[in-house]
Amino acid sequence: MPDIVVIGAGQAGSSLVARLRKDGHVGRITLIGEETAPPYQRPPLSKAYLLGDMELERLYLRPQHFYGDIDVDLRLGTRVDAIDRGAQVVRIGGEALYYDALVLTTGSTPRRLPASIGGALEGVHVVRDLADVDAMGPRFGPGAKVLIVGGGYIGLEAAAVAAKKGLQVTLVEMADRILQRVAAPETSDFFRALHTEHGVDIREGVGLDRLLGDGHVTGARLSDGSELAADFVIVGVGIAPGTALAEAAGLDLDNGIAVDALGRTSDPAIWAAGDCASFPYKGGRLRLESVPNAIDMAECVAGNLMGARAAYVPQPWFWSDQYDVKLQIAGLNIGYDRIAVRPSTGARSASFWYYAGDTLLAVDAMNDPRAYMVGKRLIEAGKSPAPETVADPATELKSLLA
Repeated sequence: MPDIVVIGAGQAGSSLVARLRKDGHVGRITLIGEETAPPYQRPPLSKAYLLGDMELERLYLRPQHFYGDIDVDLRLGTRVDAIDRGAQVVRIGGEALYYDALVLTTGSTPRRLPASIGGALEGVHVVRDLADVDAMGPRFGPGAKVLIVGGGYIGLEAAAVAAKKGLQVTLVEMADRILQRVAAPETSDFFRALHTEHGVDIREGVGLDRLLGDGHVTGARLSDGSELAADFVIVGVGIAPGTALAEAAGLDLDNGIAVDALGRTSDPAIWAAGDCASFPYKGGRLRLESVPNAIDMAECVAGNLMGARAAYVPQPWFWSDQYDVKLQIAGLNIGYDRIAVRPSTGARSASFWYYAGDTLLAVDAMNDPRAYMVGKRLIEAGKSPAPETVADPATELKSLLA
């Protein structure tokens, strides 16, 4: 059986090696990660872990001994220097690790503010890994002033944690509204009202001119000329796919590491899965940043390494927790042109249904698991009830599945 090396010990890498063993692969498997912690969940970092409601060990996807139990050589705290495609080896220091098949599950990295506008000042944080959250955690004391740059889900989740812990929170978003890149105005309005109710000062349509401070950040000057005091800053302005190794190795890139429908890169011996990979989708290419995609795509690639030859077909779903609201998203809203608003079923609940013409694309469900579940099943089945039917409070959602 071939020797398989996996670079990237996150959700995708962990899922892939587990699936390989489950499917009967008996060759050597090596899983390489730069962090010293075994593969762990990232979503709770900006929520339960930052709040102090989840201990470190509960973050782990599997106990560390699991990898030894299934005969996977887990190498933590290990940085890969290069991929030598000609020799089919991964170079780690003075070691050359041979592979028959190489899988890149290198994830993504947070975008940082340029040093020229204060991005390198002490007290400026991003939220991506354990080290990031452990570094900012001690700053979350009641009364502290935090500036959050970016009104996407990471920024809003961090704002919710900070507000719950009694901090003074200001969030700035240079776009016209929070969540503008990923959600409809109705969803933006819902979460703006939720955060405002909890005391978060949300400023939309305002950019960051620069951070202020000598060594340590003390505040910020915004594009409208106003200045804010800040004890620390959290930057949530998006992530970039982890393509450095792939690019240095000469693999094709296209908004990530370009793979075919099976997950194979431009080099037939190298595969990719998860946040770092873009795959064919509806005549174009798509890259998804989510836990479900990391798991599903990794397991698909594992199957293809075992000879399945199955095309990866995403079934997108996402979630976000903010205060006492759980947002569940089914589908992709790319290209929507109308929204059907489903009447709320209780306090702090709503669902917004995205349509392109008469075709249902996606559903945002806030504290409404039934709407999420029905919407997800409809999308997966290719069914599109009329928007007017969805919006009618007399319509029983389950009847749409018949």
